[in-house]
Amino acid sequence: MKLKVRTVELYAKFPTVLLNPSLQFKLGIHEGGRLKIERDGRWIVATTYLSNDISSLNIGIPKILQGELKVKPGQYVEVNYTPPPKSVDYIRSRLKGAKLGKEEYLEIVRSIVGGSLTDVELTAFILSQYSNRMSLEEVKYLTEAMVSTGVKVDFNRPVYDKHSIGGVPGNKVTLLIVPIIAAAGLLIPKTSSRAITSPSGTADTMEVLADVEFTPNEFKEIAQKVGGCIIWGGKLGFSPADDIIISRVEHPLDIDPESQMLASILSKKLAVGADFLVIDIPTGKGAKVETLDEARDLSAKFTELGRMLGIRIICGVTYGSQPVGHAIGPALEAKEALEALMGGGPHSLKEKSTALAGILLEMAGLASRGNGKDVADELLNSGKALQKMREIIEAQGGDPNVKPEDLPIGEYKATLYAPCDGYIAEVSNFAVSAVAKAAGAPTDKGAGVLLKGKRGYVVEKGDPIMEIYAEYESKLEVAYNLALKLQPVTVEGMLLHRFPDSI
Repeated sequence: MKLKVRTVELYAKFPTVLLNPSLQFKLGIHEGGRLKIERDGRWIVATTYLSNDISSLNIGIPKILQGELKVKPGQYVEVNYTPPPKSVDYIRSRLKGAKLGKEEYLEIVRSIVGGSLTDVELTAFILSQYSNRMSLEEVKYLTEAMVSTGVKVDFNRPVYDKHSIGGVPGNKVTLLIVPIIAAAGLLIPKTSSRAITSPSGTADTMEVLADVEFTPNEFKEIAQKVGGCIIWGGKLGFSPADDIIISRVEHPLDIDPESQMLASILSKKLAVGADFLVIDIPTGKGAKVETLDEARDLSAKFTELGRMLGIRIICGVTYGSQPVGHAIGPALEAKEALEALMGGGPHSLKEKSTALAGILLEMAGLASRGNGKDVADELLNSGKALQKMREIIEAQGGDPNVKPEDLPIGEYKATLYAPCDGYIAEVSNFAVSAVAKAAGAPTDKGAGVLLKGKRGYVVEKGDPIMEIYAEYESKLEVAYNLALKLQPVTVEGMLLHRFPDSI
């Protein structure tokens, strides 16, 4: 069938066109089905949606697809039904419990990257990982497929890396670990993510200090020049299937199956040629992993997959029942990281950073077993890590002489106070994150939360326990009211209950 092209304003993450409902029977296609659209030897396969606003003589095609077809509005294209790719059969098999092989996973990933899977089909693939858990061999196949369809960088020397599975607000340890490792003369080309559900991803925090968006060649050049970098991975083209899965399924549904998480992390590490990797697994109430048994199980899977893929992995199970440090939000976290590099900052941030950095130093042979943390402490306390961080900031286009007080935070502020004498019994990861996001983080760099105390701190009635910062007064009001409802910081006195509550 030939149809006349009409331009439509349509945004979709995969090729999409609009048809009049009357044409679906003539073409043998249902809504969400695929059409092959051709003109002068050029063709695309697009998902079809129905609209009565489109004439039965026309096809609505967005400008970006018109460019791919080299077609203009008013010109004709040939349209034909095309069946789903083979990968849909493989997804259906996974849903029924079948184990897939290397070629099947490669076909699925190629379909994801090529845009030939609908949201329903892609969601079915992710949900199949819940209903039928993948073997480690299958995760290996999926990981290798995700790497093969993206950009890879070869540094021709040993590469060290660090990753956190996340789930704990304020986790800005990367801004300490990278300069510590680079100051030791090792190469650590760190790619990081922006926030998905947290108040600040590592890339959001680093962006307060320097640029984080670079091409693969620029990424390689910066890392080789100064020994390390902290760059947003989204523009580099590493494991593109992962970004598609996150944006189209995991983020909207707030799901993250373990097998997909393993493949996601390791595919991006393979893309940068990582040889040695430390993985941070925060564990405790309110973290992604709540028990030590779960943490040990996940650690075993990471290390075994690393062996299968040629990466030496050591997992660090860390305390995750409350935020790392005291600052949550891009500018507040960048400020706290700089303070720690300059000799100040909270003990918990420095303790966690040097412990994880120490593992990498031991893996590199620069420290004996159990002494890596001492070497990392020396690199931090001597100022060598600070100097290296300034080199990294400059290489990424920032001001190498920036000071913590130079970083602007939200001008609007509200404070929560201790309701009684006592001690801080709990700091809720969930509530702290929710309040910081309500204040505007991570979109508003100056928004966030500053904890004035953490679990175990002794307080008196009226002492400040949490400050909320926002760039807009309206957002501050929303965040403050949410904080009053959620009570992110719990203060308890020695008297816990009174019964009955009367004289």
